[in-house]
This record gives sequence, structure tokens and C-alpha cells, in this order.
Amino acid sequence: MASRTVASARGFFDFLQSFQKEENNNHCIYEDDFQILKLRRDTVPVVSKYCENPMVIICQKADPKSNGNDESKMNESSHTDDEDHANDENDVDQIEPSPQPLTVMKARQILSWYTLSQNPCVSGVANNAALHPLWVRCDMSDPAKTMWMGAETVCTGTNVSGVILYSITSKDSAVNKEALITLDEVKREHKKRHHTSLMQTKGTARFNLFGSTVVENTLIKSQSSITVDLNWSHVDGVLETPPLSSTATLNIRVATGDLRSPMSDMYRELEFLQSLADGLRTGETEWIEPLESTSAIKLTKAYLEEIQDIAKTSQDRPTKTEDTKEVKPETDTPIFSLSLLERSDFDFVEELWVRLRKSVASYQDITDSLKLVIGTLSNGQIKPWIHKDSNSSLSKLILQSHKQQIDVSLTGLTPIHMLLEMGLDKIRKDYVNYLIGEELATLNHLCYYLSTEVDLQEQVSRLRKLHHLLETTVTCRTFLGCVQNTTKRTHMTRNMNSSSKSNQL
Repeated sequence: MASRTVASARGFFDFLQSFQKEENNNHCIYEDDFQILKLRRDTVPVVSKYCENPMVIICQKADPKSNGNDESKMNESSHTDDEDHANDENDVDQIEPSPQPLTVMKARQILSWYTLSQNPCVSGVANNAALHPLWVRCDMSDPAKTMWMGAETVCTGTNVSGVILYSITSKDSAVNKEALITLDEVKREHKKRHHTSLMQTKGTARFNLFGSTVVENTLIKSQSSITVDLNWSHVDGVLETPPLSSTATLNIRVATGDLRSPMSDMYRELEFLQSLADGLRTGETEWIEPLESTSAIKLTKAYLEEIQDIAKTSQDRPTKTEDTKEVKPETDTPIFSLSLLERSDFDFVEELWVRLRKSVASYQDITDSLKLVIGTLSNGQIKPWIHKDSNSSLSKLILQSHKQQIDVSLTGLTPIHMLLEMGLDKIRKDYVNYLIGEELATLNHLCYYLSTEVDLQEQVSRLRKLHHLLETTVTCRTFLGCVQNTTKRTHMTRNMNSSSKSNQL
């Protein structure tokens, strides 16, 4: 089966290569199955947006009238009835059939031949020259409504190093504007039915920027969505592009915990915090599966040893973190960067929280890790730095260890209580750092969410409300390009999918 496929790919490559070299032949039939055309890129507007090569190869369903057998039959019958033949020829000249698409399965087969023939790792097709980009017209019969599928080679020098695959889809069927009723005809029909001389035209359009998508014929549902509704007056034609003077309404629906959200990692961190709070409230904790395979006690021990090594070489840890902060943006180039959320000025307690949050799987893990930390502090082996506004119990113990011996009993709910405070401090700083850094709020605006005078359960509840607001803002920044423009200049309709009532900033 594999050798047959490779042989088909080799035969297809030989055919395309000879077809490319022929200057006087711009179309032909391949195996009486589909038609191949050699066209300039700018003659196919959709393809020209994705392809830079001046020439492209288009595959579509074979036109029966171009079949050689049909042509010979017409020539054979021409000597019997010249008049009928002339009439048939005139009819053929008058008919200009539109291009016929192929099925998606056939398009995938053609693209498979193309990619295999260009793959230097496949025996029997190695050292092949690069072909023109290949595009297949599809009939939109698949769930994704695929209109075009394409492939283009990537070359390093004269050698093919890879193939880029394209897929152009449409939610609805492609519409030929020429087949639609014109705006003038609509107006005339309206006057016939309503007998009025007063008439206004208004246009509406909706664009889905983010939501459920189809990948590999599989629907990936998303509870979050972003749509834009456009309205304008003085319509000039059917299916016209909305003018710049249109009124735009942005509709945002954010569901916390959506895996496609850029805030999904922060949400998992918040969920772990919530599980600790629920454990304090009910006495039972549902532990989330750890992200790290290494145990919490080993990670804590390794971190303490790292702190001791750093203390021997450099006493100025804040200066070191500042240097790291300058270098990091130069090396990291993600598609979307939460650079303001990913702080590099973590203090000792925050670094410890990051390790424990990913590895803790039981009450004993928390207790053993904190005992190790407090024992190291009591012996004076480390004197870590912390933020001056840190409010957790462990931060206070660290400050106390700088002046005197510390002694704390890690029994009952005390370990969970201490870990919960560590997480609250860290996540609050993350959120505040982003909101203030983007000039979306001030500390006075955030007092409600940052208050430590209420109990821990209420602190977690207020932090979740702040997360809802932040998730909406970050979603806008990701899928609309500029959060400040969408926040300050665009009217946003927010539909927060939350069971709790959120306070608005």
C-alpha cells in the first residue's frame, strides 16, 4: 500500500514537472479524473493573499467537454451534418461553465501526492526539484466548509526543506453577487408592496472574532466568544463591505477556565487556591493533580540549596532579578505575551509558592515542606529577601528570623492556612502589576479586591471577581490587538459567565 502511494506521488510529480515546462499548454486532464490549470497568481484573488509565487497550479473537477473522446466524436459526426455541427459549436461557444470543485477527500489525496513527492526523506522521490504552489478547489462538503486547500514548498537554497499547507474555509456557502437581486430591484419591490415614496436603507453585519472552531473535522466548542455587530446607513449595494463610518458594538462573553484562553494557567493557579480555601472551610480538601512529577519536599530542598549557593556568591538578589527581567523579553517571542503578568521580581515566598503549587498532592506534603523551610530559617542558613508589603504568615516569620529565633507549631490547619496566604499574596501582586502597568486602574480603585482585613474566604472570593475582570481585558487584548483601545474607545457589552456577582471597577 505504501509503495503504491509513493509510486502515485512519483507519477504525479513527473506529470507536474513536465506540465510546468510546457509553455504553450495551460490546462490538461490528469488520468481522466481532474483538470489541472497553470495560472498566474493574481488571476485567483483568494489564492494571491497566501501565495507569493507568480505562478500557481490549480486542480479542479474535469470538464467533460474538454475530454478528447468527446471531441473526436464531434469531429467524426461533422461530415454528416455540417449545419447541425455549426449550431452545436455556436451553443458550446455561448456556454461558459463555471469551475467545478473536487471533494475534500480527493483534494487531500492530491495534496498527499504533492507533499510526498517533495519530501526528501521518502525513498524513491528524493532530490526532486521544487514545484509551483498547488491549490485544489473544494466543494465545501466537509463540516469546516473548505473552499480551497493548498500546498507550497519551502526551499533552503535550491533544496526543498518543507511544505506549507493551507486551508481556506467559509461558514456559509460562497455567494455569487451577480446572481443576487440588486439594491435597486429591492427598492422597486418595496415600493410596489408598500406604495410609499419614503425609503431608508440600513446595513448590518456580524463578525465572529473568537468562538467555537472546527479543526480536522472536529468541533472544538468554546464558551467564550467575541463578536462585532456593525450598523450603517446609506447602503450602496447588496453584500457591501461595512464602511468606516459604521457603528460597531463589541459583544464579549468570557467563561473562566476556557482552555483556549490566555489566562488558563492563571485560572488553574486560582483553582488550587480555591481548593485550599474550601479545605479550611469544610475540613476536606480535593487535591488537584500535580503538574510536577518531582515531590514537593524535593523541590523545596533543592530551592533552599539554591538560595544558599546564591548567598555565597552574591548578596544582592534584587539586582540579579532586574538583570533577568531585561534579558527575558529578548529571548521569549510567544504569539501572545503576558509579560506584565509574568513578573520576574518574585521574592522568596512567591518562588516557594510556585514550586509547592505545582507539586503538592497532600496535607503531609505541605507540612513537610514548611517544616524544612522554617528549620532552615531557624538555623540561620538562609536570610531570604521578601517584598516589604508581603502579608503572609511565612513572610512575617522570615522578618522575625532576621532578629531572633522563630518557633511555630505546624499542626492542624496551620500549614494550609500559611500556604493559602502565600498564594493570595502572590496572585494579588500579579493582577495588580498588570492592571496598573496597563493604566487600567489605580491602587485606590483596587482597594476592595486587595483588602486583607476580611477573612481568607472573602479574600479568595474577591480575588476571583478580579480574575473575571482581568480575563475579559486579556481576552480583548489577545483577539482585538490593543486592550487600551477596546477598553477606552469601544463600547463593550460584557456578559460575565459567573455565579458570583462581580463588582465593576
